[in-house]
Amino acid sequence: MNKLVSHSLWIFFVLTAIHISCVAQTPITLEDIYVNGTFQTKPASGFRFMNDGRHYTRIEGNAIVVFDVESGQKTDTLLEGSTIKGVAGFSGQISRYSFSGDEAYIILEEETESIYRHSSKGKIYVYNRQKATLESLFDKGLISNTLFSPDASKAAFVYENNIYIRDFKKGKTSQVTKDGKKNHIINGMCDWVYEEEFSFTRAFEWSPDGNHLAFMRFDETKVPEFIMPMFEDGSHPRYERFKYPKVGDTNASVSLKIYNCKKAITVDAKIGDLTDMYLPRLKWTQNNNQVAVIKLNRLQNHLQLLLVDANKGISSVLMKEKSKYYIEMHDNLDFLEDGQHFIWTSEKNGFNSIYVYNMQGKEVRQLTQNGYDVLSVYGLDKKRNVVYFKASIDSPIDRQVYKVSLEGGAAVSITPAQGDNNVIFSPTFDYYSWNHNTINTPPVIALYNNAGLKLRVLQDNESLRTKMKKYQLSEVSFFKFNTSENVTLNAWKIMPSNFDVTKKYPVLIYQYSGPGSQEVTDGWMGSYYWWFQMLAQKGYMVVCVDPRGTGARGEEFRKMTYGQLGKYETMDMIESAKYLASLPYVDGSRIGIFGWSYGGYESCLAILKGNDVFKTAVAVAPVTNWKWYDSVYTERYMGTLKDNEAGYKNNSPVYFADQLKGNLLIAHGTADDNVHFQNSAEMFKELIKANKQFDSVVYTNRNHGIYGDNATIHLFTKITDFILTKL
Repeated sequence: MNKLVSHSLWIFFVLTAIHISCVAQTPITLEDIYVNGTFQTKPASGFRFMNDGRHYTRIEGNAIVVFDVESGQKTDTLLEGSTIKGVAGFSGQISRYSFSGDEAYIILEEETESIYRHSSKGKIYVYNRQKATLESLFDKGLISNTLFSPDASKAAFVYENNIYIRDFKKGKTSQVTKDGKKNHIINGMCDWVYEEEFSFTRAFEWSPDGNHLAFMRFDETKVPEFIMPMFEDGSHPRYERFKYPKVGDTNASVSLKIYNCKKAITVDAKIGDLTDMYLPRLKWTQNNNQVAVIKLNRLQNHLQLLLVDANKGISSVLMKEKSKYYIEMHDNLDFLEDGQHFIWTSEKNGFNSIYVYNMQGKEVRQLTQNGYDVLSVYGLDKKRNVVYFKASIDSPIDRQVYKVSLEGGAAVSITPAQGDNNVIFSPTFDYYSWNHNTINTPPVIALYNNAGLKLRVLQDNESLRTKMKKYQLSEVSFFKFNTSENVTLNAWKIMPSNFDVTKKYPVLIYQYSGPGSQEVTDGWMGSYYWWFQMLAQKGYMVVCVDPRGTGARGEEFRKMTYGQLGKYETMDMIESAKYLASLPYVDGSRIGIFGWSYGGYESCLAILKGNDVFKTAVAVAPVTNWKWYDSVYTERYMGTLKDNEAGYKNNSPVYFADQLKGNLLIAHGTADDNVHFQNSAEMFKELIKANKQFDSVVYTNRNHGIYGDNATIHLFTKITDFILTKL
């Protein structure tokens, strides 16, 4: 062979090898994502500011350690787990801890068991720092919602639907209520629907001086019972029974009571007719004898903020608010120390804004401007007279933390970095931890002083950042497009690895689409990021779109879906598919859609009503008829079935089963206490009646999250294989 030719071939092979090595990529596997924890981010474990604002605690090893905020030096070790192992039955492993209000006690929890999605019960231990002693708070069983009084002299908790109070000075435990009974009466804890839809589990609060305990009592005797069979290798299934009000059902009857600890008597709050009413929030004012409660009608469009006298139970209306749509519940109520004002957020001017009211219920001033939505309020810094809040001011996808003077004025960002930003303030507001992340970068948690000076990094997730460099990852990028109705929708996309503009690629659209939700934000997605990147490695384009009805774009955009959930969201998903199909590098015949819960509902609607544009759909735990979902959520957004029969029928997938043309996979857990398996079972029935072929997978005894006993890896293996085969 000619030496020149041989040399040229050698150079060719070397350059080819170099090229191949440059484009070679480490494959992402489902096992890495869902089993091995290869890509998990790390938190700032056990981080808590202390009352003095100058120190914070963290868990190091098996100890609670104190650090100086400024220097970062360890100053003390509050508790070593090994020193209390076996005391009062404690295992010695510190994993979850909190402090009493005065930090005299450390509360430790173990043997935790879930009740519903957010509620739990466990074994609670109390460590007395001064005496260096540990005791079990309650020995008769697992308890819930332990809360110390502000002066730390007492702790209230719930056991078997009754409220108990432990008095540390007297060394005794008193039972406050005695009528608690499973599936009948609940004291101090929420029923299923309050927990899920009003987002709280503890239904009691201490007065500022710790002399009164205001609590809610749920009478769910008349609420229909839902029964879930649990398959546990017995001759017969075990039946899990709980009260779950669906659309139009009788809700629990809820009342407010106030217990006087000194007199050991309970006063009933006289807050008017409570027929078909909700009490979704409870908060004490600065007055030790005055508690505030929110009263909301069943349609959730008329709110009253009431003040109740703790000793007499009489009430008065502090403020009223009405909406032509509905009022979303929030925690942005703060009574100021002057006793004359309170802070409140409202959408009454078209955007969620912060207001100052006086204690006569009159608006004093609006603190934030119209044109953007306030997402949450962190609180009032009394020293500097400013309110801190989180908002999307510059763009719906960008979330920053701002401050504004209590006297009004311009909002100033304290987290000037595009992406998703969250802070935790010290009690004095002199310092804060700042968690910053973007859609392409995992969280960095750092400590700052109030002047904005970074003191140190608490967690940088550097090991994950280094690991990410080993993979050929496609950058997630944002884009917008206009629909045929001239509606601008926000979206992001992940292009296939080694993207070639001359080729055509299949597309998977991911969405959630529920009222007020957002998936298109510049924030870290966790495991979904890696699953989407894995699909990109396999040649798929992944896109996410926020349709009409989603958040951070004002009240009209968010609430236009009122009374007809699914209508505009489906129109926008179909428009999204058509837009993507018009791109030269997209194969318009291979567009799929995926979603979970509300996203599963929308995936079903999209492939049925958009059967000419969607080839494949994956729906996990979908609602398929709104009459089968809970009363609080559904009636908030749809009104009643009696008054809106067309709205319910026109956008429930079960009524459109005969329109299926493409490939549909439905996955559901039989122990889903949220979106009941009934939804998928009824959908299966209608698809079979219409003689439509579909795929399904059922997860025995799994709940809405479908996890445990390899359920997650099994589910995503099933979904991935379905997409690879059908799309």
